[in-house]
Amino acid sequence: MKSVGHDSLEVGRTIDVDGKTYHYFSLPEAARQIGDISRLPVSLKVLLENVLRFEDARSYSVEDARAIAGWLEKGSSTKEVPFKPARILMQDFTGVPAVVDLAAMRDGILKLNGDPQKVNPLVPVNLVIDHSVMVDVAGTPDALQKNVTIEFERNGERYAFLRWGQEAFENFSVVPPGAGICHQVNLEYIAQAVWTATVDGKEYAYPDTLYGTDSHTTMVNGMGVLGWGVGGIEAEAAMLGQPIAMLIPDVIGFRLTGKLPEGATATDLVLTVTQMLRKKGVVGKFVEFFGPALDHLPVADRSTIANMAPEYGATCGFFPVDALTLQYLRQTGRDEHRIRLVEHYLRAQGMFRTSDTAEPVFTDTLELDLSTVVPSLAGPKRPQDRVTLKDATSAFETELTGGLGVPASDAHTKAPVAGTNYEIGHGDVVIAAITSCTNTSNPAVLIAAGLVARKARALGLAPKPWVKTSLAPGSQVVTDYLDRSGLTTDLDAMGFNTVGYGCTTCIGNSGPLADNIVDAIENNKLVAVSVLSGNRNFEGRISPNVRANYLASPPLVVAYSLLGTMREDITTVPLGTAKDGKPVYLKDIWPSNREIADLIASSITREEFIERYSKVSLGTKEWQALKVATGSETYAWDASSTYVQNPPYFQDITPEPVSKGDIVGARVLALLGDNITTDHISPAGAIKKTSPAGLYLSQHGVEPKDFNSYGSRRGNDRIMVRGTFANIRIKNEMLPGTEGGLSRHYPDGEEGSIYDVAMRYRDEGTPLVVFGGKEYGMGSSRDWAAKGTLLLGIRAVIAESFERIHRSNLVGMGVLPLLFQEGTTRKTLGLTGDETIDIRGLDTITPRMTLDMVITRADGSRQTVPLLCRVDTLDEVEYYRHGGILQYVLRGMTNAA
Repeated sequence: MKSVGHDSLEVGRTIDVDGKTYHYFSLPEAARQIGDISRLPVSLKVLLENVLRFEDARSYSVEDARAIAGWLEKGSSTKEVPFKPARILMQDFTGVPAVVDLAAMRDGILKLNGDPQKVNPLVPVNLVIDHSVMVDVAGTPDALQKNVTIEFERNGERYAFLRWGQEAFENFSVVPPGAGICHQVNLEYIAQAVWTATVDGKEYAYPDTLYGTDSHTTMVNGMGVLGWGVGGIEAEAAMLGQPIAMLIPDVIGFRLTGKLPEGATATDLVLTVTQMLRKKGVVGKFVEFFGPALDHLPVADRSTIANMAPEYGATCGFFPVDALTLQYLRQTGRDEHRIRLVEHYLRAQGMFRTSDTAEPVFTDTLELDLSTVVPSLAGPKRPQDRVTLKDATSAFETELTGGLGVPASDAHTKAPVAGTNYEIGHGDVVIAAITSCTNTSNPAVLIAAGLVARKARALGLAPKPWVKTSLAPGSQVVTDYLDRSGLTTDLDAMGFNTVGYGCTTCIGNSGPLADNIVDAIENNKLVAVSVLSGNRNFEGRISPNVRANYLASPPLVVAYSLLGTMREDITTVPLGTAKDGKPVYLKDIWPSNREIADLIASSITREEFIERYSKVSLGTKEWQALKVATGSETYAWDASSTYVQNPPYFQDITPEPVSKGDIVGARVLALLGDNITTDHISPAGAIKKTSPAGLYLSQHGVEPKDFNSYGSRRGNDRIMVRGTFANIRIKNEMLPGTEGGLSRHYPDGEEGSIYDVAMRYRDEGTPLVVFGGKEYGMGSSRDWAAKGTLLLGIRAVIAESFERIHRSNLVGMGVLPLLFQEGTTRKTLGLTGDETIDIRGLDTITPRMTLDMVITRADGSRQTVPLLCRVDTLDEVEYYRHGGILQYVLRGMTNAA
């Protein structure tokens, strides 16, 4: 924090904790001057405090504070306010390109005759390396070590680059690989609930807030920390001191009552909440949880719910701090003085929840009685598509011959697996993975999974031989309590050996299936199934060989590995036969809530957290052995590297922005449907040999076995632009009946990869546009979905609606997001992709203005269509005018005194 701000509202106060004085900006004092805020949602009180702390009569004004207080009048607002988070959280997939951009900005500022040392984060940045470990080896005692060895062989260059960044940049720290998933490390260690900083010799206390370059940053909302996922572009601007303007959001109150019944888990709860909120419609809104259930709902369960805010569409899923939060801080080893500061500060601010706290005013509310929650799955393609466990088989049968496209005559196809004595067919489970930040933060569901394994093992059951089983704990503390409880032995015996500490299967790092399994699937066009305890199950994400993916609780993952198929009702059929010859049913191995609670009480200690996190920065022996070039303020780029390259954003930067001009004679690169995700636009998973990125790697001497994933190569724009729109399941309506990143070049109509077609247009000097449907850009906050769009030469994306982060990222890269008016779509316009597009007036853009798009068809006819320009704020106008947010910031740093 560079400056705490101008105190024109006279709200500065002090608080004493253990004899230490903290300065803070008092909400009760502000209320005396701007009006009663006692029933303002706590999440909005955090925004208000941010305005009070930075208020300087320029970027932050008293009127901003009044606007937040005035939200109470209608429970909504059309005003926008600036926001600066206390810190930034990154993972390595998103962190590497961010550090690449910072390194490139140091080169860029030299071109403007500026000082490279000005390019430093101005707020603390924590980067947790967790997204690169892959499940290459599973189901064996040496799986963890072998996967770590392979991880460093693949990623040593990237990791050395991050080590350089840690040395070169101030206010930037790296948590080495092997510590855990970034969101769980954040929850268990980095987050403090109340942050502190010393400014001008005074110690200030203020709410812990953050931006994260991963959409599941919201997990930490479960312990009362307000934060959400942003694109790497936006995060870079925030870390460089730029306030990000945001509309004061609607806040949907979600009232929770009752208690979870026997047999239901936090996973079942979050899948229910996700379905309800998706139906409600909360995109772009805050969700704040309240109600009597919070008196007993632990932080682990709250964080499971908060984690999936991207899946239910909200900006955040916030739980205020209360006594259970303090209990969690204590259990996870936080400093006792900090815990007392959290309570004293938040009570003084009217932000500490108790059972007597008056319910806030919300834009709207909905309610769930936890006692009505039943065991559930979500799938086969979207996290909001919940089905009850007892209906899962019938729902799959409907999907198999419906959305999954298997002819009814082929629905019961079976195929032999070479070298074995078994067959597999449609609906067989080939991946069962306990993985992902959603659940691996939650001891209750992990202990439950261990108990299912223990009971199954005791009865002589084992997973089906065609199932690839894996366990990726969220942190090393998980291993500690599984070891202490003795459950590690049982999980190992069931094939759920620890494969790594990181985001594995859920991010697409599920690793290869056995060749004979793949052959059976591919040769017979089987719809194979994965069951994972994750939060994402989009098409093509989990494995290129698996078309149906179901989210489930960790104990259900174990149970489905035993059953081996989605085509039998797991609630009624035997999972196997016991040693005594009797059938074993799900109810026979399902643990009681008391069994789970007893093991949690005896297995988890505060000392484990303190011990593990005291060594978190050391890393593995592989990390310590990395050779790192230090001492240079700019990075020595290696032209031969296939992992890290200097991106082209600043190559031709000028002291003042140069207009890109109107869009004239643009061609259509893609016509895309509804629910196009950032996975579709910029996949994170495997790189196909025959794809443009695969061909590039082969040309540069990389063997296919070493291709690694798109996610791991995000530091190289040459690969990432070739991977843009390269998802194996994306469907471009310009080529009906096809899948994959294909397009047509006009006027000749020649078919090719999207990358190759785009490069032909670039060589011809032809600008490009893309058309989409509803919720364009949903999913992970992936900045390369916007960067790749820019580098393909796409000037505008025209859609029916945009996901919040992706819209922002497009603007941040200088690409126009444009919205059809209600009732108009690519289909009502009859677009086929052979049209040319003109959009004029781009030198005089104002926020949310209307622009006219002129469509010229192949027969020469013309049609004018009005579009809403989703450049929403004056700051975003400046970003667009400068060619992107990074160029805007860099010019600002150069011109600053």
